[in-house]
Amino acid sequence: MSKLALVSGAAGGIGKAVCSRLAADGFTLVATDLSAAAAEAVAASLPGSAHSGFALDVSDEDAVAALISEVEARQGPISVLVAAAGILILDETGQRRPITETSLDEWTTTQTINSTGTFLQLREFMRARRDRPVAGARFIAFSSVAAQLGGYRSSSAYIASKSAVLGLVRAGAREGAALDVAVNAVAPGLIDAPMLRLSLDPSRDAEIAQSIPQGRIGTSEDVAGAVSFLAGVDSSYMTGAVIDVNGGYRMQ
Repeated sequence: MSKLALVSGAAGGIGKAVCSRLAADGFTLVATDLSAAAAEAVAASLPGSAHSGFALDVSDEDAVAALISEVEARQGPISVLVAAAGILILDETGQRRPITETSLDEWTTTQTINSTGTFLQLREFMRARRDRPVAGARFIAFSSVAAQLGGYRSSSAYIASKSAVLGLVRAGAREGAALDVAVNAVAPGLIDAPMLRLSLDPSRDAEIAQSIPQGRIGTSEDVAGAVSFLAGVDSSYMTGAVIDVNGGYRMQ
């Protein structure tokens, strides 16, 4: 299997951890984020060599297609794509707006980045693997415990967008199988990363941890470990699956 992995949202807390873990696993990383400088800084911090960083707006159809084409022309086929870019919009006090107060702009922006962005990355990756097959290719999407539970701190727009990802993963898994592309997702719970800190002050961590069976808030490295598994050979008979990384916060 090729050892080139592309990670969107690479400058975020979880994205950085995913890049570090995959680099440690032996992958060459293509780190992407809205800021080229931030993506390049992540790439430069990774162990190993030949990592690269690029600006990417995952909601821009042409940009997604152009980047994947450029990377593959320069470095060869991408075997793993991790769609970690996402957005959560809260009010000025860090609280979710009720549906009755949610603007169409907030709704549309959230859907465009979280669900449409994931779709665009999946579509272009599958097109690339159709035209240039790679044995054991992997696409790893990001949903959320918020989509599974209806959310607590997350907005209705965020919950809906991450629910759409769950359906897209199943559809992608059906179609990707013929291309030897496994399509799976991780669904993080409460993770100590910038998105959680939009609504949760660290002073409340001990209180919140009491609602989690494992008794702690998760780390970005916990999520990166699940991504590592899905990117590796041990997940070769898995597709259309969702790995919950939530300390038992939500059990099926």
